[in-house]
Amino acid sequence: MKIAIIGVGNLGLSIAKGLLISDKITSLYLTKNKISTIKEYNEIENVFVTNDNIEAVSNSDIIIISVQPNDALYVLENIKKHIQENHILISTITGLKINEIEKVIGADKKIIRSMPNTAISVRKSLTCICSNDTGSQFLDLCVSIFNSVGKAIIIDESKMQSATVMCASGIAFWMRIIRAMAQGGVELGFESKDSLEISYRTAQGAISLLEKNKTHPEEEIDKVTTPSGCTIKGIIEMENKGLSSAIIHGLISSHEKINNI
Repeated sequence: MKIAIIGVGNLGLSIAKGLLISDKITSLYLTKNKISTIKEYNEIENVFVTNDNIEAVSNSDIIIISVQPNDALYVLENIKKHIQENHILISTITGLKINEIEKVIGADKKIIRSMPNTAISVRKSLTCICSNDTGSQFLDLCVSIFNSVGKAIIIDESKMQSATVMCASGIAFWMRIIRAMAQGGVELGFESKDSLEISYRTAQGAISLLEKNKTHPEEEIDKVTTPSGCTIKGIIEMENKGLSSAIIHGLISSHEKINNI
């Protein structure tokens, strides 16, 4: 597939890295105003770095729009005359609804709205996608693209704001939780480097248990806790300090913010 990523910031670059280690591309165009920051990608075979969005669109079949929300409508306006019948447009722009894109480029265009996260760079992104009517027959194709860099699920567009909080912002939330574990480990006597590795590898183990066993977290917690033991003592103290409540309220607060973008 010939793919263009319009707007290679943090997320756009993460998508590019993931695609480059997949087997899904025959050519990849990367656009950015300051191309000097990504010029090393020009040295990779079949990768082209440019600040010309129209050039990128004209030489691609799939267009991934990954610019900042404030720049989105301007960029779409700039490229709309060059979006042809063969093109599939995939937006990763926070808060930009499909009908807003249709107003600029037309409802007859194939439009996919997606929300990956930065773990796409290591092919571990959970990406939620939806489409307009014209693009619906290409959802399976887009699922296959995002499955090559993680896991993709199709959702209703009405849930896309929630998906942004859970999937995209969720990376930062999980990083903060792991950081807290690592800081606690230092307090318990571990060196910072060792404590961080213990924390994230334990998190990986917990995730693997849920994936393999198809269980609820509480079931796995029950396997670790014993009456009057140290684990249940720690869990009770964390909950008394508001662990679950803080996470839930953080998600709600993030969701309220995104709905005002």
